[in-house]
Amino acid sequence: QVQLVESGGGLVQAGGSLRLSCAASGRTFSSNGMGWFRQGPGKEREFVASITWNGDNTGYGDFVKGRFTISRDNAKNTVYLQMNSLKPEDTAVYYCAASRGAFIARLTTSYDYWGQGTQVTVSS
Repeated sequence: QVQLVESGGGLVQAGGSLRLSCAASGRTFSSNGMGWFRQGPGKEREFVASITWNGDNTGYGDFVKGRFTISRDNAKNTVYLQMNSLKPEDTAVYYCAASRGAFIARLTTSYDYWGQGTQVTVSS
């Protein structure tokens, strides 16, 4: 059974940092692009970041503005999202996903596998 399991979410004050992890099991995703999305209360799921299969290229949502960094460790079948300078508007459930392709993907429809999500709450 293929699973993506996110961890690292929690409550943090504005200006703080969190590092999210996404561990895959059941198959390797070393040939797949990976991504992070988020969904705030009453909002649609939003693209946060994506990384190519080998980690050479990354892409981010416009709102990130240099605050977040996506990375991956294919030996561990794990993807990370380092989030700095967090703002209250970053409050959301953050989802990890595996793309059916090898490159950066910004649309939810490009992803075949999804984690269950981890809550990030940023207090003002």
